[in-house]
Amino acid sequence: MNLPLFLVQDDPGPDFSQLLQRTGFASPSSPGGLAPEDYRHGTTCVAIRYADGVLMAGDRRATSGHLISQRNMEKVFPADRHSGVAIAGAAGPAIEMVKLFQLQLEHYEKVEGTALSLDGKANQLSQMIRSNLPMAMQGMAVVPLFAGFDLSRSEGRLYEFDITGGRYEEADHASTGSGSLHAGTVVKLGYSTNMSIDRVIDLAIEALFEAADEDSATGGPDMIRGIYPVVATITADGYRRIGDDDLATRTQAMVERRRGS
Repeated sequence: MNLPLFLVQDDPGPDFSQLLQRTGFASPSSPGGLAPEDYRHGTTCVAIRYADGVLMAGDRRATSGHLISQRNMEKVFPADRHSGVAIAGAAGPAIEMVKLFQLQLEHYEKVEGTALSLDGKANQLSQMIRSNLPMAMQGMAVVPLFAGFDLSRSEGRLYEFDITGGRYEEADHASTGSGSLHAGTVVKLGYSTNMSIDRVIDLAIEALFEAADEDSATGGPDMIRGIYPVVATITADGYRRIGDDDLATRTQAMVERRRGS
């Protein structure tokens, strides 16, 4: 195979997807020959530290191109007793990655007799994301959030990643997905140190509500269908998912406050 050469006006520059298209290895519809409507995407997720640990929340909408392909998708999962993963990106590879991650953590604990450290868990997930890079270059990226309660430090910690497997620990909050800019802004404006559990749950619901108002790929609380974000807390007592009844009450209260303002 010869090295592809281009005229100046046709040079794709550093864009690898454009290089694939120019050389005939991918169709113009998408970087890897797959159109966006061929697979499902999931967004948006946030993670917030608070007084007792860390909270993770994700909306429930999955899209295929411009279509809503699923309204009640799960995007927040327990990784083990004291950590969790929130997924964004191509839904199929993301869910497969979470299942394998859960299995690896369980296997490590059974073999070693003790749980992997929180930093070790983050490193393991980072390697899995790096292994997905060839798929990410075809448009099927997976960009999760990881958070957990560090028993050695007695505090919650959270991590962001990029598609190359880069791992970045955040001090207070993080967001991912197509609505992350809007959700992250709401969290940033409403965040304060040592927030109570009630305040942090309300802040997460409000963040996803505002993201859904601006981003078509993000689904807000659906009070008609009874579909609410997945919200979970991770503390010294472990991973716990907040019930839909509680989320419905909080969402209704938020709506009433907005109507009265």
